[in-house]
Amino acid sequence: MTAKEKLRQAVEELSELEAEAALAYISQRREPDAMLEAFDNVPIDDEPFTEEDERALEEAHAARRRGDTLPLDDIRGEVA
Repeated sequence: MTAKEKLRQAVEELSELEAEAALAYISQRREPDAMLEAFDNVPIDDEPFTEEDERALEEAHAARRRGDTLPLDDIRGEVA
C-alpha cells in the first residue's frame, strides 16, 4: 500500500472534527513561511576570507583550546 493510499484510509477514519483540524494543519504547512522564504532569499556572502581573517580565526581557536576565554557575564558587561 502506498503512502497516499494509507493517507486516504486514515482520512476516511477521521471524525469530521478531526478532518477539519487535519485540513487546517495541512493548509498551514503548505502556505509559504515568510521567515523561511527570507532566509532562502538572503544573498550569498561574497566577502573574501582574507589571510588576516584566517589568522584571527586560528588565534581564537587556539585561545579556546587553552581555556583562555571570558565568562559570558564579562562579555555582556563590555557590550552593554
